[in-house]
Amino acid sequence: MEQVEKSPISKREDTEMGESDVDENPKSIGKSSSDSESSDSEDEAEQNGQLLTLESELSTNPSNYDAHVQYIKLLRRRGEIEKLREARENMNALFPLSPSMWVEWAKDEASLSNDSDSEAVEKLYERGISEYLSIPLWSEYLNYVQEHDPQVRECSADGISKARNLFERAVTAAALHIAQGSQIWDAYTQFEQAILLTIDQSDIQVKEKQVQRIRSIFHRCLSIPFANLKSTLLAYKAWEVEQGNALCAESDDVDGIEPHVASAYQKAEKMYNARAHLEEQITREDISESERFQNYMSYLEFEKSFGDPARVQILYERAITDFPVSSDLWLDYTRYLDKTLKAGNAVKDVYSRAARNCPWVGELWVRYLLCLESGHASEKEISAVFEKSLQCTFSTLEEYHDLFLTRVDGLRRRMSLAKGDDVLNYSLIRECFQQAADYLSPHMKNNDGLLRLYAYWARLELKLGNDLIAARGVWESLLKTCGSMLEAWKGYIAMEIELGHINEVRAIYKRCYSKRFSGTGSEDICQAWLRFEREFGTLEDLNYAVEKVTPRLEELQLFRLQQESKSFSEATYQREQNLKKTVREKRKSGLSTIDEQSPAKRQKNTSQSPKNLHEEKDTQRQNLAEANVRKEQKGKVEKQVNELLMKDTNPSKTRLYTDQCTAFLSNLSFKAKDEDLHRFFSDVGGVTSIRILYNKFTGQSRGLAYVDFEDDEHLAAAVAKNKQMLLGKSLSIARSNPKQGRKGSIALTAPDGHDS
Repeated sequence: MEQVEKSPISKREDTEMGESDVDENPKSIGKSSSDSESSDSEDEAEQNGQLLTLESELSTNPSNYDAHVQYIKLLRRRGEIEKLREARENMNALFPLSPSMWVEWAKDEASLSNDSDSEAVEKLYERGISEYLSIPLWSEYLNYVQEHDPQVRECSADGISKARNLFERAVTAAALHIAQGSQIWDAYTQFEQAILLTIDQSDIQVKEKQVQRIRSIFHRCLSIPFANLKSTLLAYKAWEVEQGNALCAESDDVDGIEPHVASAYQKAEKMYNARAHLEEQITREDISESERFQNYMSYLEFEKSFGDPARVQILYERAITDFPVSSDLWLDYTRYLDKTLKAGNAVKDVYSRAARNCPWVGELWVRYLLCLESGHASEKEISAVFEKSLQCTFSTLEEYHDLFLTRVDGLRRRMSLAKGDDVLNYSLIRECFQQAADYLSPHMKNNDGLLRLYAYWARLELKLGNDLIAARGVWESLLKTCGSMLEAWKGYIAMEIELGHINEVRAIYKRCYSKRFSGTGSEDICQAWLRFEREFGTLEDLNYAVEKVTPRLEELQLFRLQQESKSFSEATYQREQNLKKTVREKRKSGLSTIDEQSPAKRQKNTSQSPKNLHEEKDTQRQNLAEANVRKEQKGKVEKQVNELLMKDTNPSKTRLYTDQCTAFLSNLSFKAKDEDLHRFFSDVGGVTSIRILYNKFTGQSRGLAYVDFEDDEHLAAAVAKNKQMLLGKSLSIARSNPKQGRKGSIALTAPDGHDS
């Protein structure tokens, strides 16, 4: 078995976990060695089982945040250093680590290294402070550098310069933190005071310079609102007394302090007092997380009203540390930075962190790409961010759609503006469009978003790629998946018209005029063809279009009338059924009432008053009038249908008929003739007529037919032959009109060849 390296980590972990987990627990001293060995063996077996379980979970679901945390804790307890490092790196590759996890990691590595290896530990602290604002993490970092960096510890010139630069970075990042920022200032002044003690008393000039440096830091600190501002004032006055200045070190007033320092202090104190209640609201422990979040948002609005971006930004950072996966907060933060700072490394850094904390928010990735473009980032950097965004899972297809378009927009702008060696290859745009089409087409069929994507693609193929064949290929590719979308055909046609390719436009119209589109799209495309020929074509071209389009328009009009007739018949039928139901209920209710009445009362009710009789006659007259109106409207519709049918040059192909004893046949062999159907129904008998439906333009059978029978008995026998084979196909047979009670309803062939 491989020897596992142990380290002091496990001991520190045991100490932190409490007495129940510490080997030196006084309660365990009296145990025998055999009991101790048995307990250790059981713990080891349990931990091994937990390790295997967590490793299995992380191998199948690497995005399980809690599993990463538990795995790291267990490895740390066991002291398995190499596996622990790997586990932490794997987790940080997917997630930002909390400040406490960074502190723990840095301390663990510090305990394993000597001062000569301090650079590796410092890199861990640098990684930690780049993810969240944490005063404790900054304090640990500053302390580590002062204790473990040999140059800083020995107060060499390079060491002092390094420490001061680090303190200034800490001040910039965290000094405006009202609740905890004073910790950084205190550490800064203590560091500089320690340097003062190392200066030779005889070197007056150097000593005076250091004193002024310390005084300047105190003055800066006293101008910033802190929760413990008075304590800082007292510390400053005490220090001034040590320098021989006459001040009352025990008083928290500003007497004896330089006027400009006193004025800045009073202003800072006033600012803190104005924010004290807001600070209390975000640090309370007796409120819910949602309430704390709302308190942060109110505090942010308060700070924004003063127009100090630095104070607003530090408060956003505090909120982010408390609510790292709040997409609303990150979006609000980045919008504010876009508005105030516009661009720069600071904004780019925030977007990078936002995308790591909320990778499922497409809008953050879109704005991240725009931020990179505004900051003139390299194509390599932008491409890397884009590829990383595609590995995320968004909640809507529109987010992916917007992401792809943002990437193309950026490439187009940079390709148009670039000069010399910086010019991008158009193939990048084509590849991005193809990637978008491959991903979105299966999920956004007949969608306006997909149409916009393809239209944009075709336009760029022409304008930037200078490739007409490729542009046409884009439209043809769209029509394969969205051929029933009218706007797709119109977009293709518009491109060709703009290019002046008249013959190509005409060819497209010939392909699509007979297609069936939603709404009035079928009529619109026919009318569009006629307008096109009037404006661009010859007289022969116009006549040809009219010859093709006119029968199609008549067919569509006939179909519309059929639908109106059908809808009217159904509405009438439903109204009649409701009326009959109401009458039955009234009769039933009346009979029930009569049965319950006494003979005398029944006799009284029998003789109705003249008023009741008059009302009943009015109701009957009203119902009769409504029936006459419905009959008149239905007659008008049937008249229009018959007029259209009279225009057909071959009325045998599209006929008006009733369906009282008619069977509707579908899935009919295209080879079937009238005599085939006569033979098929010979055992049933009673066939009076057969009507096979044909295509008006091709003359081919549509696989549909109507068969009339003498009476309902023969019709029922014919329907019983449903699904029997005729000329190699299973024939479907049904009553032409399954609805009962609608006499003389109209049935017409639909424009696509199906019975309506």
